[in-house]
Amino acid sequence: MSENYDKIIRLAWHDKTSFDELKRKFNVSEDEVIKIMRTNLKLNSFRLWRKRVNGRRSKHQKKSEILSSFENYKIQTYEVN
Repeated sequence: MSENYDKIIRLAWHDKTSFDELKRKFNVSEDEVIKIMRTNLKLNSFRLWRKRVNGRRSKHQKKSEILSSFENYKIQTYEVN
């Protein structure tokens, strides 16, 4: 199991790996990933990671997909004239 923890930690640390992808690969929820990170990282490293991923679109695939679709409809400044 610790081998899986190493993989989970490595992927969770990477900004582009979403919690949904971790769920598919390892069958762990976002809360479980947070617990794994909390128990296996130094306190400062964990805080840094949480600060970085908190609210990050790339960590939440659905949020990322929804917001990306809205960004396609943003009005460009040159279109307003």
